[in-house]
Amino acid sequence: MLRERRMQAAEMFAAGRRQIDVAVELEVSQQTASRWYRRWADGGREALEGAGRAGRRPRLDDAQIEVIREELLKGPQAHGFATGVWTLGRVAIVIERLTGVTYGPTQTWTILRTRLGWSRQRPTRRAVERDEDAIVAWRER
Repeated sequence: MLRERRMQAAEMFAAGRRQIDVAVELEVSQQTASRWYRRWADGGREALEGAGRAGRRPRLDDAQIEVIREELLKGPQAHGFATGVWTLGRVAIVIERLTGVTYGPTQTWTILRTRLGWSRQRPTRRAVERDEDAIVAWRER
């Protein structure tokens, strides 16, 4: 939709319309219309074809994400951790070992959720071996 508006703006500029007219008619800010006009003036309609990617580029490419996925599927113990439970800290350590890129817990969770499609998992029931008396005693100490 934004691309269509940029193309309409190019046609309007070519027809001699003012930037303010473009801003009002296409319902964009004056700054946006001005930016579009500068691009159009420098490179014509083609300069408005693609505005490029918005935002910062990911620090990990798709190939690195796939390697991380494969390694995480091997489980935490395959990476030297004592238990078979992934934590954000552990995942961040594995990512850093594999790629050299350091992430905090929030960024690690974002990678797991958005790039790998993983979700938080919790056991559906309590372990049979759970000793409630021992837990109470431990909490009191």
